[in-house]
Amino acid sequence: MAWPVLAQTAAPAVSGTAQVNASITAPERAALCMACHGPGGVSQTPAIPSLAAQPRVFIENQLVLIREGLRDIPAMKGSLDGVPDAELTALARYFSAQPAPAPAKGTVDAQSFQRGKELAKSALCGTCHLPSHQGRDQVPRLASQQEQFLRDVMKEYRDKPGPGRDTVMAAALYGINDAQLKDLAHFFAHSP
Repeated sequence: MAWPVLAQTAAPAVSGTAQVNASITAPERAALCMACHGPGGVSQTPAIPSLAAQPRVFIENQLVLIREGLRDIPAMKGSLDGVPDAELTALARYFSAQPAPAPAKGTVDAQSFQRGKELAKSALCGTCHLPSHQGRDQVPRLASQQEQFLRDVMKEYRDKPGPGRDTVMAAALYGINDAQLKDLAHFFAHSP
């Protein structure tokens, strides 16, 4: 993908503080994202989501919500301050075009996987996230996502959905206990 030089944008340092850089390019900004989200947007850290192969519209929406302070992610606070819409769109386009991560490494707990699969079906997760759980438009990909991240974010949606969070997800997860969330996360993380 050809990247334009983006002039007069605020380039976040990896620490999250913003500093002015008149000649940062989108690949340089993407490299800053990959410092946490992993090479090509494939996270190597259990609590940090992979961006690779997420739907472009979903990534764009999340970047805008984070930039505007409507979605509070402490580790990202200030990292998108002053970044123009065009650059957020370029980042979303870049990460959405990357290959999806492989399913989670490690041992699959067959019973947990099966319980998660059945719960995903009965909870109708595939209605919005697609039957393959690849996501679409503003709905994220769940397949091959970090297991801990999935478990943590589903718990947050269920227990304390805040600004920038989808209230439909709070309703969808209502009544699902922690053990079931663990099974769902295990199923999605180990799904191709």
